[in-house]
Amino acid sequence: MPVQIPDDSDFNSFREQCENLEGWTVHYNKAGVTVWCRDQQESKTVQKLKASVFCKDVTAETLYDVLHDTSYRKKWDTNMIDTYDIGKLTVNADVGYYSWRCPSPLKNRDFITLRSWLPLGGDYMIINYSVKHPKYPQKKDYVRGVSVQTGYLIKSNGDNSTLYYLTQVDPKGSLPKWVVNKVSQFVAPKAMKKIYKACLKYPEWKRKHNPHLKPWLYPEQNTLPSINPAELSLQHADSLENIDESGLSEEKGHISEEEDSYSKES
Repeated sequence: MPVQIPDDSDFNSFREQCENLEGWTVHYNKAGVTVWCRDQQESKTVQKLKASVFCKDVTAETLYDVLHDTSYRKKWDTNMIDTYDIGKLTVNADVGYYSWRCPSPLKNRDFITLRSWLPLGGDYMIINYSVKHPKYPQKKDYVRGVSVQTGYLIKSNGDNSTLYYLTQVDPKGSLPKWVVNKVSQFVAPKAMKKIYKACLKYPEWKRKHNPHLKPWLYPEQNTLPSINPAELSLQHADSLENIDESGLSEEKGHISEEEDSYSKES
């Protein structure tokens, strides 16, 4: 099936999902961070998760820059193993690679996604879904996950902002229940707090690292090779290797509240 670059109706649908709380259950609500879950009836592994964080003293523009800036992401996102842009489709759509360090003893996951973004006055949206690229097949040491739909809604409130994160991902494999619980109770809240901390430090960091380079705002700066959408196809979970990790015990898991080195920096 050919890929479709998201249009206005896709962005409007995503925004509505972020803002509408009907059918969602709160799993975490503390210190400005809320996490909701919504089980999908058609699959035991595909679960919708939504989170929000209030970002005091962080503008929507800064949040938008932080979520786009892959050079900065390598500094603050300690769950990330690697990320890079593969090519551009339009001035507001590209294809990229992301690999994620899963809690031990699970295998690490990676994704190839088509990402698109849309500024809306003072608000912003970034959304993605998984695609197949002929030059980036599954890797031997990773489980290829599938993003059905993942994205961010940034809502402006003057000098402050609110970030919504919504994801529907098939991580592949049969996961143990403790992993799903830990994601909503610990991993997601920690990730939202980490983004907020990263935003507070970004303006100072950016002043020292190519301060004028923002290809997500200035398309003429984008030097990525162009990709023909016909080269891509939708990534379906049923075409990927399936693994069963449901028997792995929580006692071997390494999800902990350790501080990463970045958060300790002054």
